[in-house]
Amino acid sequence: MAFDDTDHAIGFVELSIRNIVDSCSTNRVGYLEGWYVIPEARREGVGTELVAAAERWARGAGCREFASDARLDNEVSHRAHVALGFTETGRSVNFRKDL
Repeated sequence: MAFDDTDHAIGFVELSIRNIVDSCSTNRVGYLEGWYVIPEARREGVGTELVAAAERWARGAGCREFASDARLDNEVSHRAHVALGFTETGRSVNFRKDL
């Protein structure tokens, strides 16, 4: 979590360790499940610090790779990921049906 000077939450990351991640070669991958910064605090380094802390957590947990995803239509997230050093590895469309 990230907090402002008045202790109000302004951002968070949700993390996991996955054993299978597309385009990753190890079986213990730190994964950025969720990442959010309130609009008023964006472009001030809050997101960068949150992801840096997430990467430190993953390294400390023995991970050598760190991954994430974003919806196909979320161009803002795509640009933010690239700005933080992520490399796009593919795109997909998910399907389901009731049985």
